[in-house]
Amino acid sequence: MTVDGRGDTRVRILDAAAQMIADGPGEEISLRAVCAAVGVKMPTLYHFFGNKQGLLEAVMDRGFDLYLAEKEAHESSGDPIQDLRDGWDAHVAFGIANPGFYTLMYGKVVPGYSPAAQSRPSQILRGLTEKAAAQGRLVVPAEQAAAHILVTNIGVTLRMIVLAQEDWELSRAVREGAIAAITGTASSNAPRSVMHQALEYANAHPEALGQEETAMLSAWLRRLSES
Repeated sequence: MTVDGRGDTRVRILDAAAQMIADGPGEEISLRAVCAAVGVKMPTLYHFFGNKQGLLEAVMDRGFDLYLAEKEAHESSGDPIQDLRDGWDAHVAFGIANPGFYTLMYGKVVPGYSPAAQSRPSQILRGLTEKAAAQGRLVVPAEQAAAHILVTNIGVTLRMIVLAQEDWELSRAVREGAIAAITGTASSNAPRSVMHQALEYANAHPEALGQEETAMLSAWLRRLSES
């Protein structure tokens, strides 16, 4: 068998497994069924993927490739908080459109184990929260803010998949609650909450005051909030 032939066989096995996962969200796939669909024997599948977990991780990688391709198709707004909103909506939309991939990517939990592929979108998310933190718009560390957004985003998406029903009103409400929590606009301290709301609005609409004035106002508001 040539190298190209081996590559083709590996892709065909991966295609068959991905299709079965897409057709039966949350269902266990049979390795024998995958082999039968491709017309190969079990040793061939083991040769390429090692075991069932290896095959599932390869399918998971493909799911993340699809997910990231869709995210990268959206241009940045230039505002990290707005990009968090847009990223949240894109995350939910992907899960709804691809429940088989999504439940494999985020729904199967093994204690102490995190698939390497999950780190790719997480890095993008942390990049946004780090940018927001650099602008003084977060009241929690950037890493905590990213975790807050991610876990609530996953929870909302899985709920819609489990119920097989879209609920964008709920998604927006949870999204805004998560953003309010990390930006301090939901603070019980009224004066501080007002300052964070002003800080958030100024940075989200820099055209209102101008770049230099917005930076100056942001510095003053941060100083007041910290006092």
